[in-house]
Amino acid sequence: MNRRPVKLKKFSLIPTIFFIVVAVFYLVYDRNSDSKQNADGPFVPVVSVSDGDTVTVMIDRKEEKIRLIGIDAPELGQKPWGQKSKLFLQDLLKSSGWKVQPEYDVDKRDKYGRLLAYLRAADGQLINLLMVKNGYAAIYTFPPNVKYVRELRDAQRDARDKKLGIWSEEGLKERPKDYRREHPRRQRG
Repeated sequence: MNRRPVKLKKFSLIPTIFFIVVAVFYLVYDRNSDSKQNADGPFVPVVSVSDGDTVTVMIDRKEEKIRLIGIDAPELGQKPWGQKSKLFLQDLLKSSGWKVQPEYDVDKRDKYGRLLAYLRAADGQLINLLMVKNGYAAIYTFPPNVKYVRELRDAQRDARDKKLGIWSEEGLKERPKDYRREHPRRQRG
C-alpha cells in the first residue's frame, strides 16, 4: 500500500496574532476610554427645562423632550426641592452654554414618547451624575438602561453621607415616585 502524506496548507500565525492583538486592544480601549467618547452624536441646543430631570432640546430642527436616564428629581409640587432641582439643572446647562450631547442607552424612548438620554455638558461631565452627586436627584433606574448605574449609586451614597440637598435635614420628605402616585397627572412629558 502506497499512502500519500496529507499536505496541510501552510498556516501563518502572523495574521492570527495580529487579529488577536487588535481585538484585545479594542476591548481594553473600549472599556477604559474616557466616557466623553461614549456620547452618541453632536451637541444640541437646549430649548427649555421642564423640571430637574426633563429638558427640551432641538434635534434635526425638531423639538424633543429628553428624560434624563437613571435619575428622579423632585416634582415641582414638592416645594422647595422641585424648584431647587430645576434651577440647579438650569445652572449646569447655562455653564455648558445651553448645549448638551445626548448619550442613549438600550431603550431610546419611554412610554410617553420622550427620548431617554444621559446628557454630557460641554466639558464632558455627565449632567445626570452631577444632579445626583449634588443632592438634587435620586437614582431611578429602569433596566435595560443601566449604563452608569454604579456611578450613580456611588454618587447618591456620597450625597446622602454628606447630607447634601434632598438628603439634608430639611430635605425631601417623600420620594418623587411616591409623590407622583399620590398626585397623578394624565400624561407626563
